[in-house]
Amino acid sequence: MAATEAPGGPGTPDGSGPPRTEPVEVDRAQYVLAAVLALVGLWTLIDARGLTVGFGDPVGPRVFPYVIGTTMIVLAVILAVATSRGDVAQGEEGEDIDLTTPPDWMTVGKLVGILVLNMALVNVLGWAVTGALLFAGCAWALGSRTLLRDLLVGVALSVGSWYFFYVGLDVPIPPGILDGVL
Repeated sequence: MAATEAPGGPGTPDGSGPPRTEPVEVDRAQYVLAAVLALVGLWTLIDARGLTVGFGDPVGPRVFPYVIGTTMIVLAVILAVATSRGDVAQGEEGEDIDLTTPPDWMTVGKLVGILVLNMALVNVLGWAVTGALLFAGCAWALGSRTLLRDLLVGVALSVGSWYFFYVGLDVPIPPGILDGVL
């Protein structure tokens, strides 16, 4: 008998009796996630074959998609094996969320509307304007009641991010109606 086993043998809390054979709880949604993860990894590997390799570059552009695709497939296999063994994700004990309450579809609808409006207007008004409206609108949809402060913070973030991408990274972002001002 091992030092960690109780006198009666493994399987029960006091160590007595035969091992328990409880049915393994399987979350079938994790199999779907594993399949999607494997398919995306496989697609990444197949798509990486079409990248052109520059002359004299030892690493080349194919290395990273191959590493990422292979890692995704390995993680999909690990997830499928863990699911078959009955591993189920445990909820965070520190969370204060009541999972029995229904989702707030009004807030979701507001957020979706704000995002769609931003996508529709970003080329016309520009990122500096729509980014500020996006921030203030999302803050409003999530419960903020300080519209002026939200707009000021949104302006600071959107103008700052516009300069970071446009000037710092040389990524063209539409200036919209502020063309020539920014």
